Amino acid sequence: MSLENEILNLLVVDDEERIRRLLKMYLEKENYNITEADDGEKALNLALENDYDLILLDLMLPKMDGIEVAEKLREYKNTPIMMLTAKGEEGNRIQGFEAGADDYIVKPFSPREVVLRVSAVLKRTHIEKEQEEINPDLIVTSNIEIDNQSHRVLADGKPVNLTPKEYDLLLYLIQSPNQIFGREQLLREVWKYEFFGDLRTVDTHIKRLREKLTKQSEAAAKMIVTVWGLGYKFNSYSEEKK
Repeated sequence: MSLENEILNLLVVDDEERIRRLLKMYLEKENYNITEADDGEKALNLALENDYDLILLDLMLPKMDGIEVAEKLREYKNTPIMMLTAKGEEGNRIQGFEAGADDYIVKPFSPREVVLRVSAVLKRTHIEKEQEEINPDLIVTSNIEIDNQSHRVLADGKPVNLTPKEYDLLLYLIQSPNQIFGREQLLREVWKYEFFGDLRTVDTHIKRLREKLTKQSEAAAKMIVTVWGLGYKFNSYSEEKK
């Protein structure tokens, strides 16, 4: 079934009614079904009780902030999360991505850009689900094993808990070993962004991915290599295996 024939359910979370109504108006024009929440506790309960296709989540919320909502939700579900916030500093963006956000938009924002980004995330998620159904690959390297059917990642036999986007990035790199990818290309292919997106998003995810792999296997982490001035690549064998 194509996305065009599906009714997709989105949860919009913001304590400002004006922003919720603005987003709802633009998103309903694209035939999305919108549910609203005005505080963190309500948002988390709704997200756990229902299967939303995407959540637009404000960072600063009453009762429970957006970071805590995302972290708690990630313990149970991989629902795509797009954070909307007035905090645009690099540290805030990193905190959002580390909590499990798939995208991060700074207020004030263009509603049309939000719609485009929502579409990009949903398209990527839809493609991934289709690929899982028809192509349950098992990818094995010297230190890392990926079961693409169950999204399980092992580093030297030990499980690695990745966010959906960290998993996407690792999978994309590992499928083309020893090939160098620029940040622009990774942003375009992994995040599906053509004309927008912060290049530092890639660096943040690479850093976090290495940290998680290192906890289980330093050799596995070293397989993700920075090629200065060019981008990143996945070595078919870790430095310790050479």
